[in-house]
Amino acid sequence: MFTKVLIANRGEIALRVHRACKEMGISTVAVHSEADRGAMWVRLADESVCIGPAPAAKSYLNIPSIIAAAEITGAQAIHPGYGFLSENAEFARAIEQAGLIFLGPPASAIDAMGSKSAAKALMEEAGVPLVPGYHGEAQDVETFRAAAEKIGYPVLLKATAGGGGKGMKVVEREADLAEALASAQREAQSSFGDSRMLVEKYVLKPRHVEIQVFADQHGNCLYLNERDCSIQRRHQKVVEEAPAPGLSPELRRAMGEAAVKAAKAIGYVGAGTVEFLLDARGEFFFMEMNTRLQVEHPVTEAITGLDLVAWQIRVARGEPLPISQEQVPLIGHAIEVRLYAEDPDNDFLPATGTLELYREAADGPGRRVDSGVAEGDTVSPFYDPMLGKLIAWGENREEARLRLLAMLDETAVGGVRTNLAFLRRVVGHRAFAEAELDTGFIPRHESELLRPAGELSDAFWQQAAECFVQSEPTTVRDDDAHSPWSKRNGLRFGMPAQVSLHLQCNGESRRLKVDPAAPRQNVRTPRAIRQGDALYLQWNGEWLAVRAFDPIAEAEASHQHHGGLTAPMNGSIVRVLVEAGQHVEAGTALIVPEDHRAAYQFVEARGGNHVFRIPARPDRTYRYVLAAGWSEGEVLKTPRAFADYVEASARGFARPPRLETVRVETKP
Repeated sequence: MFTKVLIANRGEIALRVHRACKEMGISTVAVHSEADRGAMWVRLADESVCIGPAPAAKSYLNIPSIIAAAEITGAQAIHPGYGFLSENAEFARAIEQAGLIFLGPPASAIDAMGSKSAAKALMEEAGVPLVPGYHGEAQDVETFRAAAEKIGYPVLLKATAGGGGKGMKVVEREADLAEALASAQREAQSSFGDSRMLVEKYVLKPRHVEIQVFADQHGNCLYLNERDCSIQRRHQKVVEEAPAPGLSPELRRAMGEAAVKAAKAIGYVGAGTVEFLLDARGEFFFMEMNTRLQVEHPVTEAITGLDLVAWQIRVARGEPLPISQEQVPLIGHAIEVRLYAEDPDNDFLPATGTLELYREAADGPGRRVDSGVAEGDTVSPFYDPMLGKLIAWGENREEARLRLLAMLDETAVGGVRTNLAFLRRVVGHRAFAEAELDTGFIPRHESELLRPAGELSDAFWQQAAECFVQSEPTTVRDDDAHSPWSKRNGLRFGMPAQVSLHLQCNGESRRLKVDPAAPRQNVRTPRAIRQGDALYLQWNGEWLAVRAFDPIAEAEASHQHHGGLTAPMNGSIVRVLVEAGQHVEAGTALIVPEDHRAAYQFVEARGGNHVFRIPARPDRTYRYVLAAGWSEGEVLKTPRAFADYVEASARGFARPPRLETVRVETKP
């Protein structure tokens, strides 16, 4: 029996565990990095301990600090959440050695499934269907080349210790294998401290179906139905739903029994997820087992009416599972989407910044929001940029889908770019409504799901101007409280009323005129929220920040030179190829970056008002690409040694200047 639990995680995960503990009368201890001081889950916990600086390796992955925090606060048990150390066998053993209770599976079970290669071997012995592949110890490129040739292209490279899409590469042909393997190994080493890989057949048009299993300490194990997680980007889930559409009771039973067989083969205890690939013929193949509670567990809770975190606590106390397999409910349908701070139109690259606006959908029947942020919080570059999850339940799939669409419409986020509008387009898409699901859903419908390129429309600007004028605060003069100049009616003596203003949004600016007395052309009242000097206007499902600006001040600032090199996404520098104070010629290599979050990354070379945006593959050298006479929007093909292509954007100027030299400065 225990009365105090330390939650070794952050964000919405920590809040979810905290909520279950409080409902069971258990005190909670939050741990946090220096960057997360004052975060929501820290404020709500009964106690909190700072365990290190911002980088996860020095805080949330610091096992001695976490255990010390439990000992200092008197916590008898540690819940790992479902990220960071939740699948770390060393962590589980360290907790047991400290005389504490680990709210997760035995370390031996984590070990068994921690290596994808070893897990495949175990599952083969247990009779669980497998995708053809190579899971051996040899890691040289020739071994992988021979295996891929035997399996047949396309093949999928996967980190044996991986998860969350890290260390995964699809290889279409032999010529790309060596480069893809090296890149995947670097990413795996950086993310998991283990560069070992496996290769398996890449199943065309597969569905990603996973089974929620639960086992107690008394030998009982059951499955709590299944989830479909097929809609993904960069191998990371975007939409999850339960049950999986179109699964027959016979197939559900077969997959569930296979999942239970997998769990029993490793002596599993607690909540776990067995993931399968399901092809169009109804054949399923074991992919991996996640020895933790998944991010998408709320949809399982919605269709069963069970609290899975409470189950984890009860099982850890030694209690048996409260129901048998025949008693597992299956009620209605539930759909979940993950709200991320990211840019869907820029390869889903993570976004950072302050949540200047954050409004969640209202509570109600069949509605649930799991989040770990509040308005005013900062989205840090150090951690996963997920803001929260929206979960909708209905008596059938269509009812759940429509309810989720309404929740997305009610959600408002400003200050950072998010995937909110993208999620709205996915859930509202005809193919999703008809349950045409597979892992290629997003690439197949990309043109409809991603925002079309181009400038903001005249209709947007006029709407923004009208809303901006209406939201302007009224100023009252101290010397004349009734002055007509304090009002927002655009009074002009001898002329029709009119308000003139200059507005900015998404890097564009426009001079606009508004007649406050003119009748409104829109039948539907626009959704707009004023936050300080910014107006957030919902347009095509996206919340856009509109601000007034002084054109004279802007013109003066445009004449000032701003040089430098900036990276608009997170990553790390593998090598610096120059020294502080060194003068380099145009085209000289400056840095070699490595990206841990995406297959591609971007660097911007700036000169005056002009921006040269260079997308390049990881571990390639970035150079300034300089040429006289570029035209606005022109795309130049460049040597493959440093970039695939270069876009020149003049930001209103027809001919960007030629930059002769670049001064590089480094900071300690």
